[in-house]
Amino acid sequence: MERLQGRIRDYSWGSTRVIPEFFGYEPAGKPIAELWWGAHVGAPALITRDTGAPGVVVDEMRVREGTAPLQAAQKHTSELFLNEYIASDPQEYLGDDVVRQLGERLPFLLKLIAPAQPLSLQVHPSRVQAIAGFDRENAAGIERFAPNRSYRDRRHKPELVYALTDFEALVGFRAPRRIMGVLSGLGTPVTRHLFKLISDNPNSVGVRQAFSYLLGEETRPSPADVADVVAACARRRPEESPSARADAIVARLARSYPEDPGVVASLLLNPVNLHPGEALFIPVGTVHAYLSGFGVEVMANSDNVLRAGLTSKHIDTSELLNVMDTVAAPPIRIAPERVNAVQSTFYAPVDDFELSVIETRTEQGMNQLHGVGPRIMLCLDGEVTLWTPSGSCDLCAGQAVFIGADDGRVSVRGDGRLIMADVP
Repeated sequence: MERLQGRIRDYSWGSTRVIPEFFGYEPAGKPIAELWWGAHVGAPALITRDTGAPGVVVDEMRVREGTAPLQAAQKHTSELFLNEYIASDPQEYLGDDVVRQLGERLPFLLKLIAPAQPLSLQVHPSRVQAIAGFDRENAAGIERFAPNRSYRDRRHKPELVYALTDFEALVGFRAPRRIMGVLSGLGTPVTRHLFKLISDNPNSVGVRQAFSYLLGEETRPSPADVADVVAACARRRPEESPSARADAIVARLARSYPEDPGVVASLLLNPVNLHPGEALFIPVGTVHAYLSGFGVEVMANSDNVLRAGLTSKHIDTSELLNVMDTVAAPPIRIAPERVNAVQSTFYAPVDDFELSVIETRTEQGMNQLHGVGPRIMLCLDGEVTLWTPSGSCDLCAGQAVFIGADDGRVSVRGDGRLIMADVP
C-alpha cells in the first residue's frame, strides 16, 4: 500500500471552499474545481511516505489569485508520482489480467469534483475516436497540454459520478416530443425554428439538426436571440410551463453565460438531480454538463473533453457534433449492489472501473473487501485501518492510498466511510 496525495485542478467553474473545507482548510483564493487521485500524466498523484500527510498536495491547495498557474507538484527525491511507480513494474502493480486486457497504465482516474457554477457543455469520445483525434492533433503539431487541444490522450472517457451532496446536471437528450413540448409557447424566432426542425424529423436526426443549428459556427443564434429565449422562459408562469425546471435552468445558465447558445441548448437536455449516495453513469458520446454540487467521480484514465459551450475554455464544436449521440435516452442511474456487510458496489457497464462505498463500524470487526487488482481508496470521514498480506495502514478523512495487485485482498476495520475505485 502506498499513501497518495491528490492533485488540484483550478478550473474557473470550481468552488473556492468545498474541496478546501473537506480537508479542513480555509477557502482558497481561486477556484478549486477538482482533485485528482490517479496516474494520468496531466496531474499524477504523488506517493508519500509521510503517514500524517493529507490527501492533497498542500502547496497546490494554498495557491492564491495572481500567482503562477499550477505546475507539477514539488517532490522529495524519495517520492514518486503514481504513474512513475506503476511504470516501474506494471505486471506487479496492475496484475497480469489488467495489463493484458487494458494495457500498462492504471485504467481509471478517481476525482473529487466541486462545481460552483455550470461547467461546459461537453462530450467524451470513444476509444476509436480518441485514437484518431489524438493522432490528428499530434500531426497538426499541437502540444499535448496546449489550451487549444481537445485530445490529450488516446483513451475513451466513460465516467460515473457519486453524489456527496445534492448534485445537479444536464445529461443526454430528451425525447423529441418532450423537446417540442418544452419549446412550445416560447414564441421566439429561435425556438420556433428549433420546433420546426424537430417536428419535421421527430427523431434523432431532427434533434441533431436542432443542436447543430444552435452551436454551429455558421448558424448559432446571436446574443440578442439568446436573450429573447431567456426572457421568454422567464415570462412563463411555473404552474403553466411545460417544464418550470427547464425554465429555471435557462435563467441560471444565462447568469453565467448570457450570450452563449448553450443556454438555449439546455432545453433539449434531460435535467438530473442526484441526492447524496446516488450515482449517475455517463457513457461516451453523451452530451452533458454538471451544474452544481460535490461528488466523487471515477472514469477511464483520460482527460479528453470536447466542448461546445458554457465555458471560457477551448471549444471544438465540429468535433463534438461528430462525436455526440443524439438518440433520446433517460439518464443512467446505477443502483449499488450490496456485496458484503460493509461494501456496496456501483457496477458501471465498462471494463475500466467500478466504484465501491465502504461504511464500517468498530463493532462489526474486521471485514474483507471484494477486489484484488489495482485499487485507490479514499477515506471520506472517520478513521479506519486497512490490512493486506503485505502490511497495514491507518486512514482518516481526506487520506488516500493506492493498493497494487501484488498487495492482495484488503480488510478494513474502524468507524468510517471510504470510497474504493478498482477494476472489475
